[in-house]
Amino acid sequence: MQNLFYQPGISSGINYLTPEESRHCVKVLRKKTGDILYITDGQGTVFEAAIAKADPAKCVFIIQHSTHQPARGYSFRLGIAPTKNADRMEWLVEKCIEIGIDRVSFIQTVHSERTNLNVARLEKIAVSAMKQSLYAYLPVIDPICRFQDFIANETGNQKFIAHGGPGTVHLMDAAKPGGTCTVLIGPEGDFTPDELRLAGQKGFVPVSLGSSRLRTETAGLSACLILSLINRHFHQNPT
Repeated sequence: MQNLFYQPGISSGINYLTPEESRHCVKVLRKKTGDILYITDGQGTVFEAAIAKADPAKCVFIIQHSTHQPARGYSFRLGIAPTKNADRMEWLVEKCIEIGIDRVSFIQTVHSERTNLNVARLEKIAVSAMKQSLYAYLPVIDPICRFQDFIANETGNQKFIAHGGPGTVHLMDAAKPGGTCTVLIGPEGDFTPDELRLAGQKGFVPVSLGSSRLRTETAGLSACLILSLINRHFHQNPT
């Protein structure tokens, strides 16, 4: 499977690609009638289909068969305060999804630099990154919510807040493989003492991401990499 296409309605009977996907398939990849495509619904199912009509405006296909791609044995959610430069958040979403993340949530903190984001654009980036990684599950992109609301409603069995105070354990040592894990990343001005206290009351454990001072998006990517490595090593070497 060299390319993966996305059609969320395929499971309900839609047998054609969206205009954007059709154009990419026929114009860019030069696929022709009879060629085989691999299409996901974003919910874990991959359909093998043959092109019935190679139209760059509406590429029609016939499903041959389908397989269900096993989900990862863990779930990772990143809660992050968006930076003033929206391009940094777009880069973060793309890279975290390629590495392996299930949900990206944006939080409004006291020191937040931005209170709005183009979620529709981020969702398009998420689709592209999902296809690039050949993973058949589309991660969730949440709009900005208040810090207090986020910590009150988070139910992951491992909850961390990145804050490198003296004696803080590193995320690599604090996180355990498997289960659901949430990591909170603050803005450039960091979390306030009150936010740290509230997070602690809701079960969030302070962790370090290393001795270097990281930009917000770098910290988010670092957390994603660390948890990915912990979980992939575990599932490859469970004993």
